[in-house]
Amino acid sequence: MLDQLLQLDKDIFIYLNGLGTPTWDTFWQFISHKFSTLPLYLFLLILSYRKFGWKGILVLVVSVGLLVTVSDQLSNFFKYGVGRFRPCHDSEISSLMRLVKSYCGGKFGYYSAHASNSFAIALFFGILLKSSLRHLGLALVLWAFLVAYSRIYIGVHFPLDVLTGALIGSFLGWLFAKLYIFAHRKFLV
Repeated sequence: MLDQLLQLDKDIFIYLNGLGTPTWDTFWQFISHKFSTLPLYLFLLILSYRKFGWKGILVLVVSVGLLVTVSDQLSNFFKYGVGRFRPCHDSEISSLMRLVKSYCGGKFGYYSAHASNSFAIALFFGILLKSSLRHLGLALVLWAFLVAYSRIYIGVHFPLDVLTGALIGSFLGWLFAKLYIFAHRKFLV
């Protein structure tokens, strides 16, 4: 059963990764790059300041730092604990795929820290700022989906790596948002 699931994951990866073209490679590399989201983070910081003020924003920045650290380190724990090769290090399919960037990343890829971190941030701010902009939460989830998909497109993660990262990141984002709301009401208001 597990072997069939992993084979299906590889087949879906080969299909999705194979849809890429050189015309779109730069776009997906940009989406996947960690610094491409700096304007979004600045925008979210400004919205958060307007809603929560200085005290609230300081606690929020610490909360986001802890959220990303937990998300990222949990991903590393799983990568080395599970030991599933990234597609570009998997000898069974590495010759069949497109590696868009020059560097594949570490040897192991289960699960995607990019997907986990982007969904964690999306859910965290989507919950906290839902009253600030009507469709902000939906836009943030769409952004997280693009980041997650970019990891398949550029050839560094299987779909299950991305899906697992998205689910764990979503849970962490929800949890940290609830903790922030509790702390804000208890100590900052």
